[in-house]
Amino acid sequence: MDQDSPHIPLRERKKQQTRLAISQAATTLFLGRGFDEVSVAEVAHAAGVSKMTVFNYFPRKEELLFDRVPEVTGLLTGAVAGRAPGSSPLDALRRLMHDLAEQGHPLTGFGENIAVFWRTVLDSAALRGFVREVAEELERGLAEQLAAEPGADPLRARFTAALGMTAIRTVFTTTARRILAGEPSAAVAADHAALVDRAFAAVEEARKAF
Repeated sequence: MDQDSPHIPLRERKKQQTRLAISQAATTLFLGRGFDEVSVAEVAHAAGVSKMTVFNYFPRKEELLFDRVPEVTGLLTGAVAGRAPGSSPLDALRRLMHDLAEQGHPLTGFGENIAVFWRTVLDSAALRGFVREVAEELERGLAEQLAAEPGADPLRARFTAALGMTAIRTVFTTTARRILAGEPSAAVAADHAALVDRAFAAVEEARKAF
């Protein structure tokens, strides 16, 4: 729901606006100077809030740059939970990746300043470690969701979740690396849909054989 929606209480809207202001200030500073070169105190000053307020919204400094992790979590779990009867979890994730690509969502590896964003991540050991943590957390969440479905096999649920995240990481990193290498976004985008289908076709076969 949009933060300016009249259906959201005023207090909640203000909280959303503050969170967004902090995230935007942090992103501008991090992309301009590097994650490790900017302190939380500087982010707080740029956003016009206290350092404590920053930590109230973002318990870890890394979350300031990866502020959309909760949204990504919701997208993945929502796609799997809402899949059509007879559709596999991997097919639901494949369809989601296509939809996000059409929207230009950052999860696809596209988006404004994406090259600068990933250079900032690669230059920081803390951010690289955080990305690995997030990927593991997403995989664990998907596995738990699939294991909770009626008649589910917990081992197959973990295997399926791992396959899904492998496909997503493969597509994402391939696309991001090409953009970082300076390839035109249009050329990368033209190959993206085929790469999504290729990656998910491969992992779907592995799931069926398990």
